[in-house]
Amino acid sequence: MILPTETHGAASVPLYQLKMTLKWSDPAIWRRVVVRADMPLSWLHYVIQEAMGWTNSHLHHFIAGSAIYGTPDPQNAGFGREILDERRHTVADLVPAAKKKFLYEYDFGDGWIHEVVAEKILPPDPGFKNPVCLAGENACPPEDCGGIPGYYNLLEILGDRKHPEYRDMKDWMGGKFDPAAFKLDAVNKAFKRLKA
Repeated sequence: MILPTETHGAASVPLYQLKMTLKWSDPAIWRRVVVRADMPLSWLHYVIQEAMGWTNSHLHHFIAGSAIYGTPDPQNAGFGREILDERRHTVADLVPAAKKKFLYEYDFGDGWIHEVVAEKILPPDPGFKNPVCLAGENACPPEDCGGIPGYYNLLEILGDRKHPEYRDMKDWMGGKFDPAAFKLDAVNKAFKRLKA
């Protein structure tokens, strides 16, 4: 997806080094990215999707303290907690200082919760055009596998050819799955389609 970008003032906008870790993953499934401080959360959603390897097939929201940021639904106005419009809030709004963190939840059924930490606030760089992934470890779990418990159950089944569900799960996966796989170059290639 190509995202619009504002280039005026780019020379004065700090950059954020964010580390996102899928909660309860062991070994940790994580990515380290650099984005602009003024990136709207609606764009950060796509950065997280690309970096982690999700398919953007489910709902999401961001949680910082007691505030929830996402896509407000006018039909639900007045029922439950207020959803702040993610298009009107930026990375810097959620983490105004280094070492601050927030949560990003994807797929409310499976409940993939990512802890996102602002590791560093870097000086502005007028040449910065696209988000950048610096590092990461381990593969993104398959969509719709049942959250972290379902994922580890899936790995256990795939690790035992004699398991009664092995063939079904292998077919469901569509072939081989390497839980340790992570391709940094592929993420950065995808990021080139995104504008900072």
